[in-house]
Amino acid sequence: MRTYHCFWLLFWAGQPHQSCLTLLSKRTSGFPEKEKVLVLSGNSRKDFNRSKRSWMWNQFFLLEEYTGTDYQYVGKLHSDQDKGDGSLKYILSGDGAGDLFIINENTGDIQATKRLDREEKPVYILRAQAINRRTGRPVEPESEFIIKIHDINDNEPMFTKDVYNASIPEMSDVGTFVVQVTATDADDPTYGNSAKVVYSILQGQPYFSVESETGIIKTALLNMDRENREQYQVVIQAKDMGGQMGGLSGTTTVNITLTDVNDNPPRFPQSTYQFRAPESTPPDSPIGRIKANDADVDENAEIEYSITEGDGYDMFGIITDKDTQEGIITIKKALDFEKKNLYILKVEATNTYVDPRFLYLGPFKDSATVRIQVEDVDEPPVFSRPAYIIEVKEDVPINSIIGAVTAQDPDAAKNPVKYSVDRHTDMDRVFNINSGNGSIFTSKPLDRETLLWHNITVIAAEINNPKQSSRVPVFIKVLDVNDNAPEFPMFYETFVCENAKAEQLIQTLSAVDKDDSFSGHQFSFSLAPEAGSSSNFTLQDNRGEFLGRPSLLAHPCFCSSDEYSYNVCFVFPDNTAGIFTRKTRYNRHEMSTYFLPVVISDNDYPIQSSTETVTIRVCACDHRGKMLSCNAEALIHPTGLSTGALIAILLCIIILLVTVVLFAALRRQRKKEPLIISKEDIRDNIVSYNDEGGGEEDTQAFDIGTLRNPEAIDDNKLRRDIVPETLFMPRRTAAARDNTDVRDFINQRLKENDTDPTAPPYDSLATYAYEGNGSVAESLSSLESVTTDGDQDYDYLSDWGPRFKKLADMYGAMDSDKDS
Repeated sequence: MRTYHCFWLLFWAGQPHQSCLTLLSKRTSGFPEKEKVLVLSGNSRKDFNRSKRSWMWNQFFLLEEYTGTDYQYVGKLHSDQDKGDGSLKYILSGDGAGDLFIINENTGDIQATKRLDREEKPVYILRAQAINRRTGRPVEPESEFIIKIHDINDNEPMFTKDVYNASIPEMSDVGTFVVQVTATDADDPTYGNSAKVVYSILQGQPYFSVESETGIIKTALLNMDRENREQYQVVIQAKDMGGQMGGLSGTTTVNITLTDVNDNPPRFPQSTYQFRAPESTPPDSPIGRIKANDADVDENAEIEYSITEGDGYDMFGIITDKDTQEGIITIKKALDFEKKNLYILKVEATNTYVDPRFLYLGPFKDSATVRIQVEDVDEPPVFSRPAYIIEVKEDVPINSIIGAVTAQDPDAAKNPVKYSVDRHTDMDRVFNINSGNGSIFTSKPLDRETLLWHNITVIAAEINNPKQSSRVPVFIKVLDVNDNAPEFPMFYETFVCENAKAEQLIQTLSAVDKDDSFSGHQFSFSLAPEAGSSSNFTLQDNRGEFLGRPSLLAHPCFCSSDEYSYNVCFVFPDNTAGIFTRKTRYNRHEMSTYFLPVVISDNDYPIQSSTETVTIRVCACDHRGKMLSCNAEALIHPTGLSTGALIAILLCIIILLVTVVLFAALRRQRKKEPLIISKEDIRDNIVSYNDEGGGEEDTQAFDIGTLRNPEAIDDNKLRRDIVPETLFMPRRTAAARDNTDVRDFINQRLKENDTDPTAPPYDSLATYAYEGNGSVAESLSSLESVTTDGDQDYDYLSDWGPRFKKLADMYGAMDSDKDS
């Protein structure tokens, strides 16, 4: 049951004298009677009387959510100057004045027109004034008062979230904090218990509890296991009025998830696993998978597998598949059925992350036995080595055995093996192999200087099963023998000055040898026997021998002095030789070129030697020995023209020749250019004039009379198939006889054109309107029809057959028209 209170407030206002404020005793539905009197002075507010000490003169209360049918009465304004004659007018202003709150301007009664909601606006500040209706002047100063809305419990508690989500680790202790829920009430917390909220749990016992005042949710049951139940839904109620009867309430849902902890060790579902692996399985290949189960999830379920013991500890390995948490057993070494066909391993599975709080549950690992059976397969032959290296001298005779390879069948059957050479690695068939014992021999001569290494592949296959084969590389190194003579590294061509002196060095020689020498090549140089005594030059081999004082030598040497010798010098052997002059002065007019044969020998066994020739030209030199000129054109002439000058002269000559050729070609082209130019080949042209002529009076047309009488050709008429020629005039030809045949006439003209320099340089065909003699059809031309007075008869056309039927119909029709 609701109780409503209403106060009537009477304001007495006037001149500056003692005034009083009286509370009227007028009732409104739902309000109890109360009397409150407040006396105020017009000048001061120090003296006043009141019935209750808690009541303030400028504030009164109004209940929210009024449900009556009439306007809710608020209070009454009255001035002591109001004589009741209607001369005064009461005015209300402020919050909601004129809309929410209205006043009777004659009586001063104030009413609320609408239901008030404290949650929307709890306080309204209004101002009241009395004015003279006639003059419009205020008779009382403006006064301010407050209307405060009293709260009622009309709002239920509301949670800040519709659904809460929380998580806690499994196996948590009782009283572990889960989450805190919060509900708010829009009612006035300072007035009564309308906003006092109390929390309680409607769903979720006995697992969780909630504190009634704070809304904190805690665990209420010990050892909640995620593996048994992971999700919980808790319903929390918030009720106002301190949880008393008649209070309003609201609820929310809390979803609680138990997170995993590592409280379960891994366990193999079986104690023994068996796998089979062929002995041909390559290393690092997987042969099987095992898995230990762990009820935990995520990192708590991660497992590491290892082989702890067994007779195949070094033959096998195990790795963990991070995606499936399986243990993958792999082969570390090649298997051999003939050596061992059964391996027994002990495999252990251990959690990667261990929680010390749950060690009391036991060791977080498990073990199982793995038996691996090796299966026999037909294996290819196995060579005794992974590769073979053979050395052979290059002068070894053909069909000589240079080495051997061996292979055997690893199976228990020990099948025989045959050998062969992979010809893709020996395209020239330099080597062969004995198919029975693997002996390798040469089939062609070897040459180290051509190819130092031969890399071939030998194939070993079972005779009973050739598909079972294996390969091995064989590297054959060809060793050097001294089978090449030393020779000059280049062609030596030097010169000697005419004014040269005796014992003068003019050229230093060196040599190369294709053979290999471990201690280094040592060459010796000498003149050929045929040039030894009669030569005008001498050859000095730069060997390690005593040569005399260093000041007299032009070669690198090592010199020393002691108390017994002075400046003793030895030349280091550098495989060079020097050519020296034997006499003073040479005459190039007597002998311009000398050919000096030099013999070069090595010091290996067997000794190889060759004879090389040095060309020496006699040249004129200045006093410093600089060459001036020689008879040989290949040598450079310092006093003659330079190379640049010779090139410039040559270029000028070439340019002149090109200019002359172009000029001649242009002139010839301009002279013989035809009037009719075609994009096609000009060597064969048919000139078509497309001119029917103007009859017999057309003197420009060709006729047989002109052909038979060349004298009739006008001298001023030029040929129409070439550009007019001014340098050569047309040749006059003898007139042909009247009875000359056309063939003779054409032959005669052909001969003339062949010898005519003005004829075009290409074939030209001139067509003359001449049919020759003896034609059965005679002439079909209508050119001479003008000379005939009578009409022609074309009936003979009908006798010429079906090909001329159309023509006969045409001319026959014309005759019929004329007759008609």
